[in-house]
Amino acid sequence: MYETDPAHRLDHIVVLMFENRSFDNLFGYLYQPGEVPSFEGVVGRGLSNPVPADAPKASQRSVPVHPAQDMDTPDPDPGEEYPHICTQLYGTVSPAGNRFAKVDQMVPPFNSPESEASLPTMSGFVADYVNSFRVEMGDWPTYDDYAQIMACYTPEQLPVLSGLAKGFACFDHWFCEVPSQTYTNRSFFHAASSSGFVINGPAGKFATRNDAPTIFERLERAHLSWRVYIDPDQIVPATALIHARRLAPYFATNFRTIYDFYEEARQGELPSYAFIEPNMLHPHTDMHPPGAGRLRKDLHLPKPNAMVGGEQLLARVYESVRTSPTSGSSNFANTLLLVTFDEHGGIFDHVPPPSAPPPDVNAPPGEEGFKFDRSGVRIPTIAISAWVDPRTVINDVFRSTSVIRTLREQWSLGPPLTQRDATAPDLTPIFSRLRARPPEEWPRVIPGLPSLMERMIAYLDRPMERLERDFLGDALAHESAITGRPPAADAEVVSHREAHEHLSRIGTAMFPGVASGRRS
Repeated sequence: MYETDPAHRLDHIVVLMFENRSFDNLFGYLYQPGEVPSFEGVVGRGLSNPVPADAPKASQRSVPVHPAQDMDTPDPDPGEEYPHICTQLYGTVSPAGNRFAKVDQMVPPFNSPESEASLPTMSGFVADYVNSFRVEMGDWPTYDDYAQIMACYTPEQLPVLSGLAKGFACFDHWFCEVPSQTYTNRSFFHAASSSGFVINGPAGKFATRNDAPTIFERLERAHLSWRVYIDPDQIVPATALIHARRLAPYFATNFRTIYDFYEEARQGELPSYAFIEPNMLHPHTDMHPPGAGRLRKDLHLPKPNAMVGGEQLLARVYESVRTSPTSGSSNFANTLLLVTFDEHGGIFDHVPPPSAPPPDVNAPPGEEGFKFDRSGVRIPTIAISAWVDPRTVINDVFRSTSVIRTLREQWSLGPPLTQRDATAPDLTPIFSRLRARPPEEWPRVIPGLPSLMERMIAYLDRPMERLERDFLGDALAHESAITGRPPAADAEVVSHREAHEHLSRIGTAMFPGVASGRRS
């Protein structure tokens, strides 16, 4: 029989982290006014962003929040690096020459406001999308193009994500850790630091220079089990590359496929801590907005439909936890499934991010002069547990390092890694039920199906997107550091087919648990 003692409600923690979506973008329409006691969504707030004076149809003056029109909004991918997010949050472009510059050509102060202590106005999302669209696509966007950045999905469009948010606990003030992109936020998630790095590039930086201690090492020292699970089509785990200097000794033992996760859940053999990566390459299941917009337009390639793939992945992970047996060490009653995102990805959100303590108050400013003294933007996060009631909305402020704080306190893993997890709220107060909620009372969710075109199109020869190039570049850099030979390829110019060949070689050599793990 499964445990009904609340002391066992956190025997196992599973985190599924998706990519690049803001809270308003996915949950803005989740509840109507009055449905729940308090919910910080978009309905009834009259939210909008101003249109730059020189943009097409500037006479419209502003773009209001509105429902998304398709499952690949916004397309192309918005700017997600620190300078872009400064513009989005504060409406600033400084110096003026940064406006239509590629992000690696922007110069100090990288669009930072004169006083970063001032409250973000959240008024620059349309302006920044106009700027980044023109750089990416080589032309001005139409009104419909730039209006995408203010689009929000309805519950009907995302039946799995919305169904689980309503069926369990939704955080409406959960913020990522850094106002920048993927690698720095994923590094903070497990290390409460990114070694001063703010943006992903140049390729190889995180794999060879990020040496921040991780919560994985604390778990290892406490003899608690942990594993990272990936789609085998991705071959190499991003978590491993981001923390390669720390986690290389565990590449062969602690990295598995998502199908190993499904089987271990079925057997009741999940580790104490499980971290799941969606597929960030092909076929996308990460919910990341479509990248490589100019190349796809020139080559007449279809959109990746990553939202549908993410919904399908979430549904299967959820069902694996919901239906886990009561006879195993892990089961539905003692497992928390936390669904979250790494960052907002440049998409509109209306809640200003709060300040946050630097990881090390004595450290100098990091890349691009950022002091790591404020949080990133609000992101969608759900807590799925037998110990929370349906239609729970948690209004208190949480951050991504709340997971580190909870792991440390749940299993006595020692002092804080940095000041970030030291001050992050613990998750345990959210569990309000006195008895576990039986699985037959959990919601059943059914994802939509990908289009026929999505299932038929082969992407192997299409160009790599930005995150994919960064990912491959770090894999090649780590291989080069280990072998002492120059990188085997230039990640900036290879196709998906060539990247697959390089990742297959690296994955087979360094991640035998993924290479030999379950495939279906």
